[in-house]
Amino acid sequence: MTELDKKETLLKGTLINLLNSIEYDDVSNRIFFLVENYLIEINVDSSGWNRLYKDPRDGRYWELFFSNSELQGGGAPTLRYLIKEEAIMKYNLI
Repeated sequence: MTELDKKETLLKGTLINLLNSIEYDDVSNRIFFLVENYLIEINVDSSGWNRLYKDPRDGRYWELFFSNSELQGGGAPTLRYLIKEEAIMKYNLI
């Protein structure tokens, strides 16, 4: 799916532990596709880890973050919907 459905508010990826490697699941791969090919990057927070995106179709804000900071690369990605006011405050939007 190349677009986000209006009903979606959270995409949480996971890591799959295979015999000799760790790979991203389908949700993680979809998140990576969305941020690289569909969503528009708006801003990065002061940590450099969290990124704010905007859906070009409906204008909704989405935050990309990695919740497993103890893992190299932060682990699997999470993409969550932010209401406009939250995005403005957290990412200092004018």
